Formats: sequence, structure tokens, C-alpha cells
Amino acid sequence: MQYGMIIDLDRCVGCHACVIACKAEWDVPTEFARNWVRHLGPAKIGEEMAMSYYVGLCNHCADPVCVTDCPGEPLEVTFSNPKTGEKKTATVPATWKDPIDGTVQIDKSRCIGCGACIEACPYHARYLNPALIDAIGSDGKADKCTYCKPRFEQGLPPACVQTCITGARIFGDLDDPASEVAQYVKKGAVGLEAKGGNLGPNSRYFGKKKDMDLLFSTSTPELAGLEKAGRRALMAKIMQPAMKAAGELTVLGLVGAAAVKALADKE
Repeated sequence: MQYGMIIDLDRCVGCHACVIACKAEWDVPTEFARNWVRHLGPAKIGEEMAMSYYVGLCNHCADPVCVTDCPGEPLEVTFSNPKTGEKKTATVPATWKDPIDGTVQIDKSRCIGCGACIEACPYHARYLNPALIDAIGSDGKADKCTYCKPRFEQGLPPACVQTCITGARIFGDLDDPASEVAQYVKKGAVGLEAKGGNLGPNSRYFGKKKDMDLLFSTSTPELAGLEKAGRRALMAKIMQPAMKAAGELTVLGLVGAAAVKALADKE
């Protein structure tokens, strides 16, 4: 199973309803976004004029660099298919590719807020959510599009798909040849592969050739910042024991302060 999303550029009208729905569903801070819509053109493509949109989100890649660069302490996790009961066990860092549904997810409880995954993602689909600052004193926790995993596990579409007024977003299992998303792939839907990369994006685009050419010529990312992300991940691994100890001391300090206050109140 590999969940994916198709963006039909012929249907998209750039209304931003999907962006607003995502923010509302996941309480995304105003200055950040899990998805976006950017106006492209008008521009001359060959002998034609083109105008379209870059509807972006996490691509839930087949080989995600964010997972490779995550320095979070690996943990053995058992994953379950809510529909079939199938179970798979894997050892994963704080961000991982789900072995059941193919999505890329984040365990906020184990994310140390180092930003390595954010540096690694060439699509700029991740951010540090400052509302998730923990006792360690980081800048927050990594956040991004999850394809609305809690929703699709209940049989509901992602919030952006449900809200799209023109049906420009289509969600489903790319490995199911009978699914609508698989049919789009047969018709030519493709992902924005990073230059020099082989990540295998599973959020894909379909549209007129001129609009697709405009999208790919303006929005294809590069595997930039990977060296920087690698250094950040290495430093995070080195600092993690100290950060963990600091977090434990902070928690103990808070507990101690609470105890002192309780004694003072009694007096």
C-alpha cells in the first residue's frame, strides 16, 4: 500500500480553501503552513501562454531524506492496518515512513526539535511548530502534512480533499490499480522530483502540458542543504544525551519548585 495524492491542475482555481481547511483541522500557527497554493504565471511556454498553481504539500516520498537525516533515538514500533489487522514491526527514528500505508509521519514525543529534517526536505514542507516547545527548551517540534492520517484511518478523506470545491485533490492508494489516483498515474500524473534526486514523491500533478511545463520549470527543487542537514543531524546526535539530561533536570526542577510551593502554602 502506498497512499498518495493527485493535484489536477485543470481543476484547481487557486481558491486556497485547502490551505485554510488544513490550518483549521490541525491548528497550524498563522505564520506557518502544512500545504500551500502559489500562483504561477502568466508566462510564455513555447508558443503558448500558461498560468497555473503550485499546490504544494509533503510528498510522502518513497525514499524520504527527512527520515534518513532524523537523529531521533530509534525505537521498535509495531504498526497496524486498521482495516485488515495486518501488523508490521520496524525500528524507526522520530520521523519515519510507515511500512503499512507508505506515509511519512512524526512522533512528536520523540522529536528533539533539531531541525535536521527541515533542512533535508528539498520541498520545504516541514517547519518547527513553536506551540510544541517542551521542557528541553527547543524551538518546537517538527510538523508537516500527514495526509490527515487520523482521518483516513477512519475512512474519511484528508481535510484539504474534502474541502476542495472543484475536486482538484484526489487521495487514495497508488498501489491499487483500480483507484482513481492510480488511474491518474496511468494518464500521466507525475511528481516534482528534486534535481539530482531519486526521492519518489507520491504527491503528483496532472494537467495540460503547458501548465505542467510551467510548474516544473518554476518549482522543481534541488537537493540543497543536505550537507548542512547532515551536520545538523550529527550535532543533534552528539548533543542528544546532554539535551535529555537537561530536560530531566528541568522536569525535576519544576517538580521541586512545585513541592516547595506546596509546603509554603501549607505554612
